[in-house]
Amino acid sequence: MHIPDGYLGPITYGGLWAAVAPVWYTAAKRVKTTLKAAQVPLLALSSAFSFVIMMFNVPIPGGTTGHATGATLVAILLGPWSAVIAISITIVVQAFIFGDGGITAIGANCFNMAFADVIMGYGIYKLIRGSSPTTSKRTVISGAIGAYAGITIGAFLTGVELGIQPYLYKGPDGRPLYSPFPLSIAVPAMVIEYAVVFGIIEAVITALVLIYLQRSNPELIRG
Repeated sequence: MHIPDGYLGPITYGGLWAAVAPVWYTAAKRVKTTLKAAQVPLLALSSAFSFVIMMFNVPIPGGTTGHATGATLVAILLGPWSAVIAISITIVVQAFIFGDGGITAIGANCFNMAFADVIMGYGIYKLIRGSSPTTSKRTVISGAIGAYAGITIGAFLTGVELGIQPYLYKGPDGRPLYSPFPLSIAVPAMVIEYAVVFGIIEAVITALVLIYLQRSNPELIRG
């Protein structure tokens, strides 16, 4: 899902930088007031966990890659705003140190994975779980469904961002200047891969971690 440099035009990646900037600002303010000092190491571990599972990239058509993110799981453990910070840190480190995702595309990648994935996944988790106890099966099921939905919406947005480039930027000869894949290719390529492969992997990882925590440390799961 990491969009590399050269696949998004300046209007697109600049607009997504502008869109995600207030999200970072809000997340930073919320984390200062809601994250307990004892949870700071867990925030670091969550970012490291997300970093590791994102590094298992599988190239897919459409100019990007497929992988799990752990975004919904981090949101369940620390809250959505802390998850925004954790996933964003992961994406920035991957871009600057490992070249995984473009530097110009950091705004886009954070919007898709650190914002849309987190908010959608956590929102669905809360909606389905309701007031069920932490140790209930409903908690695990809602976490898995939220994780699946969150990463799939992130993939959809990635496909849209890539797919609109041929319509926005063309050379004098009519050839695309950035991503060459139109919406008819980019969106299905992203959504299908995540709906049938990576979304299921994300859901399974989330469910297994929640089951483990229910048995060993249920207080880590947010009520």
